[in-house]
Amino acid sequence: MKEDILNETFDGTFPFKPNFREINGFQMHYVDEGEGEPVVCVHGEPMWGYLYRKFIPPLSKSNRLVVPDHMGFGKSDTPQDKPYTLAQHIDNFTKLLLELDLKDITLVFQDWGGPISFGFATTHPDRVKRLVIMNTGLGVLPAGTKTWISDMEEKGIYEDVLGNMTRFIPRMFSSTLVSGTANETMIRAYTAPFPDRASCIGAIAFPRDIPVGDDHPSADTMHSIQNKLGLLRKKAKIIIWGTQDPIFPKRMLDWWKKLYPGTESHELSEAGHFLQEDAPEKIVKLIANFLRKSP
Repeated sequence: MKEDILNETFDGTFPFKPNFREINGFQMHYVDEGEGEPVVCVHGEPMWGYLYRKFIPPLSKSNRLVVPDHMGFGKSDTPQDKPYTLAQHIDNFTKLLLELDLKDITLVFQDWGGPISFGFATTHPDRVKRLVIMNTGLGVLPAGTKTWISDMEEKGIYEDVLGNMTRFIPRMFSSTLVSGTANETMIRAYTAPFPDRASCIGAIAFPRDIPVGDDHPSADTMHSIQNKLGLLRKKAKIIIWGTQDPIFPKRMLDWWKKLYPGTESHELSEAGHFLQEDAPEKIVKLIANFLRKSP
């Protein structure tokens, strides 16, 4: 049962006090460490706040670090009767940040953390001060586009594969980590939220929520976010990109640079999709410098 991990520190690698708020009828977990302007770190698929464990101690010396787990991930509840859609995740995330009354927020995000963070930022731009954009994307793919799950869907094995995170996550890391090493504790931490098929409902849903075609259920949400990106044009931004990412290739980095011209950007050749695992110390230094230079 997921309850077993609520106070789990995973051999001391995640020693942070668990905090919970009831959001939309479920218990949403978040780390809340330090004081000062809030830095909110947002994970994607199939991760949780553990992804930012090496960010929290150094950055919480000068800032308040808030690291939530999305519904169905990490130490948050996994309700079986809710839609695991982009709109729902944005609503959950938004309600948490508003309940905490966070202002002058620096959003740090990657993967699905990007659309979710931008969903909040474009509806509450007055609460956002800075953006740290890492390997993520926005947009609706043309109808008929093949995604990374298309072959599995066609073979009818998708839910068997994504419904077994204990097996999927180690295999995923073997093909995505560049400089990082998936040791036993790390694998245990990332697989612990997914002890059975029912607990994988969120992880199964995220890849299917990639909007392909305008008739996709999440296409309208994504279009709405894209249409309001101009509201954030004057916000302080930095782009930190793992260049060995097979999921978000360089053309996505170029898209961000074109969208927000003149933004400071750093390309990390030693990092891939999970750059928080590949180059955490370097990224923390870049973020700390960015915070100091953008008061």
